[in-house]
Amino acid sequence: MCHLHKTLIALWRSTLVLALCAITSQVVAADLSAKMLANGTALIEINGKQRMLRAGQTSPEGVTLVSSSRAGAEVEFQGQTYNLTLERRIATSFEEAASAEVRISSGQGGHYETKGYINGMPADFLVDTGATSVSMSGQHAEELGLNYLSGNPLQVSTANGVTTAYGIWLDSVAVGLIEIKHVEAVVIPGNSPRTILLGNSYLGLVDMSTENGVLVLKSRL
Repeated sequence: MCHLHKTLIALWRSTLVLALCAITSQVVAADLSAKMLANGTALIEINGKQRMLRAGQTSPEGVTLVSSSRAGAEVEFQGQTYNLTLERRIATSFEEAASAEVRISSGQGGHYETKGYINGMPADFLVDTGATSVSMSGQHAEELGLNYLSGNPLQVSTANGVTTAYGIWLDSVAVGLIEIKHVEAVVIPGNSPRTILLGNSYLGLVDMSTENGVLVLKSRL
């Protein structure tokens, strides 16, 4: 039992805990339509973003394709099932959430790291209140499909001295259910920083607090 206890403690310290909490009746609205239908697969447009899904697969927005044929698709979102055809568009009409909340436990060194999304693509973040913008390496940008070299060149200071970076705008940045649209970001060519810095171009638009060492992010109404 002692060995198990130590193992659990080590696992807790090395694992980033992301607890998604919502005020009563936390729900998110979605605009759904089918763009292409086939047996077992469908191209579903979700709030303007197109996702190719196989039966049983869930999109980053939380839409699951239950089944699909050339006649239509059955999808599930927020516990509700909807039937889509190429001619039928559905706007879900859930009650709007009062606020969304994300809790992030501190990791090694007291840093707060969490998973999220950039333009609907999975991303790992290090919360950095000292960073003006969301900051990432050129390697991160390429993995996310960002054409950062067309951005605005600017000079930034790094551990290796002053270098040229590129200012760009991200369509969206999301942590849990807290999504911010049109977020400013800086891309530094190369492979540094190793983790994407979640800076104040995102953090400045949410409410932050700490509770017993846990970072709490809340969406603003």
